Amino acid sequence: MAEIVPFPRTPHPSRSPRPQNGPEPLWRHLLGDQLRRRRHEREETLTETADKAGVSPQYLSEIERGLKEPSSEMIAAVAGALDTTLIELASSVADELRMASAPASAAVSVGARGALALAA
Repeated sequence: MAEIVPFPRTPHPSRSPRPQNGPEPLWRHLLGDQLRRRRHEREETLTETADKAGVSPQYLSEIERGLKEPSSEMIAAVAGALDTTLIELASSVADELRMASAPASAAVSVGARGALALAA
């Protein structure tokens, strides 16, 4: 029989501790914020954007409020309705997540090979 190994409850010693200002934001919340911001910039209603994306206004509203975990196909459809690409949208959300997760005193830089370096 296989051995069951419990997950440790304390942070791994080689990892930096989580910031004390609350839990890490969820992807779906940042995605929803990004979609709502882009829709508002275009001065579109939920119904207008939802019609273009082929989803219901209720579903788009739930995505924007971070209540739904949409599939990549749904995210791509909404991104297209907002005249952006899936990669552009995902990169923006990842940037926000990176900024929300980094300590305020940390500086993020990109090296010559595209690798991220974090300096405190």
